[in-house]
Parts: sequence; structure tokens; C-alpha cells
Amino acid sequence: MYAVIKTGGKQYRIQVGEKLKIEQIEAESGAELILDQVLMVADGDKVSMGKPLVNGAKVSATVLAHGRHDKIRIFKMRRRKHYQKHQGHRQNYTEIQITGISA
Repeated sequence: MYAVIKTGGKQYRIQVGEKLKIEQIEAESGAELILDQVLMVADGDKVSMGKPLVNGAKVSATVLAHGRHDKIRIFKMRRRKHYQKHQGHRQNYTEIQITGISA
């Protein structure tokens, strides 16, 4: 059984027991989360797709930790113009573990 959820402006294909890093959510470590923006649920040959969301479908998850991704380095340069720009960015994330999918 798997589902496709939407959180933080991104879509994820998830299964029970899977760990994933999503955009930061304000929640304590160890807290239970209910993700109700479910776009699709598949159980074997039975597939339920929403328009845009599946009615009554929910995904429960546990917050494991908060952190920051590796640094992304941005370098811009214009040749022969004596222009160089260095920039860096680290995005915050919340690591969750999927505990259940209900449709």
C-alpha cells in the first residue's frame, strides 16, 4: 500500500515505515502528525485518485528530528565583465516516519 501526499509545496510517494525529509513543520520531536492532503492511495490493484484530494484519506506520521540540509553553493559569473557572485543556502527540514495510511 502506498500513497501520494502533498506537503510544503512538494509531492511525495510514501509507504508505511518509510522515513523522509520534508519542508520544516512546527512540531516537537516525537509528536504525531496527521497529513490530510492525500492526492492518491493505492492498495494492490485498487487505486483511488482525488480531484484534487481523496475524501477521508489521511496519513499519520511521527516527527523524528529537525535539521538542515547540506549547503548549496551558488556561483554566478559574467565572462570578461569582472563580475563574480558567491552565494550559499541551507534549507531547514523535518524528518518524519510514516506510521499509517487510511483511505
